[in-house]
Amino acid sequence: MNIRIGQGFDVHAFGEGDHVVLGGVRVPHERGVLAHSDGDVVIHALCDAMLGALALGDIGRHFPPSDPRWKGADSRAFLRHCDALIGERGWRVGNADVTVVCERPKVGPHAQAMRERLAEDLGVGAEAISVKATTSEKLGFTGRGEGIAAMAVCLLVPK
Repeated sequence: MNIRIGQGFDVHAFGEGDHVVLGGVRVPHERGVLAHSDGDVVIHALCDAMLGALALGDIGRHFPPSDPRWKGADSRAFLRHCDALIGERGWRVGNADVTVVCERPKVGPHAQAMRERLAEDLGVGAEAISVKATTSEKLGFTGRGEGIAAMAVCLLVPK
């Protein structure tokens, strides 16, 4: 079987704000994230997984934080770009699995909306996208509420 698998990871520190963006969904929170773009750790990790599956570098190579074009950018544009890159090479997302690591905000109530948003951008059914969350049991930077992280695994299959 001809498949490719990639994994991705992203982290952002919390800063001023009243929400975070996760999987393209605005999630109310008492803090925002420090980031050049909208800081969507879910999409950033997923993009890295997609790019990694085809050895195309990482999200920072394609959307460098030093480039002012990406200041405050909607990360969904990054996801659609990565989907186009893999499509040009004859691949599509077969499925993706994302885990958000944080104590807060609670991800569960927003997971279905995230799945639907990601699936829409990737042109797949929501059943091909998993979004779940875990805490770090109050350990480390996520446990202390200093930031948020996400991990993603993505399977690419031929178009």
